[in-house]
Amino acid sequence: MRGERMLELYDFNNSVCAQKVRMTLAEKGLDWTEREVDLFKLEQYDPKYLAFNPKGVVPTLVHDGTPVIESTLICEYLDDVFPDPPLRPSAPVELSAMRVWSKTVDEGLHAGITAISFSAMFRERMRGMTDEQRAKRWRNIGDPARSDRDRSVYEHGVESPYVYNAIAAYESAFEKLEKTLAHGRSWVMGDAFTIADIVLAPYMARLDYLTLRDVWTGERPGVAAWWERLKERPSFRAQLSGRLTPEMIGPMNRFGAAIRGRVAERRNEHLAELAAARADAA
Repeated sequence: MRGERMLELYDFNNSVCAQKVRMTLAEKGLDWTEREVDLFKLEQYDPKYLAFNPKGVVPTLVHDGTPVIESTLICEYLDDVFPDPPLRPSAPVELSAMRVWSKTVDEGLHAGITAISFSAMFRERMRGMTDEQRAKRWRNIGDPARSDRDRSVYEHGVESPYVYNAIAAYESAFEKLEKTLAHGRSWVMGDAFTIADIVLAPYMARLDYLTLRDVWTGERPGVAAWWERLKERPSFRAQLSGRLTPEMIGPMNRFGAAIRGRVAERRNEHLAELAAARADAA
């Protein structure tokens, strides 16, 4: 590993956003100092942390004392500052195509996995809180849109419209990914492993740990084969799967399995609506 003594990463082990930044750091062969921010203890709202990241989310990269926020931007920042090995295409048209995958994650899959995870696991955890503890959690959200989503999923579980939107977002992404990989590509952008693969990795992994992945990928062999290659990537094994203990994975498996049937039903509802809309447009 080659190091920069002033690289610090404020993260949380099972945060999907932190996982993609750690994978990028590993792909670059960099050393970094890790600072855990325990989301369950609401440490992301500590004033000292908010000075780095006013949104109160993880991760935050601090490089030579300067904070860099937003996980996708951190990944690109690292590729700018430490260009070898490159994790982005050099041709502008291909770089633009890669960034479309980043937007797919940031504008759909991230909110989607948050809603699905909340409906499966965190909803049950919040049910065990006192009214005062829940009120503190809502107050500390900081973002009204996030608060609305979390309240809806807490109250309605899988029946929340936010979960339905998540199911639709994953369907769209996996439909496109299957077409992208259908011509023998090893990775999203071709033969080279890029940030496009990295930003998708934690979202596929979370679905897998929730036992929900094959709801979308069971009939998509290209995506399934990409997933098998991805799991063997050293950066994935070191900074994602290898860092999750049985105590972390067990609840994800258990709570995800409990909503699996209804998630599959709601996906079928979405597919029927999608087919009708496409027929009307034909």
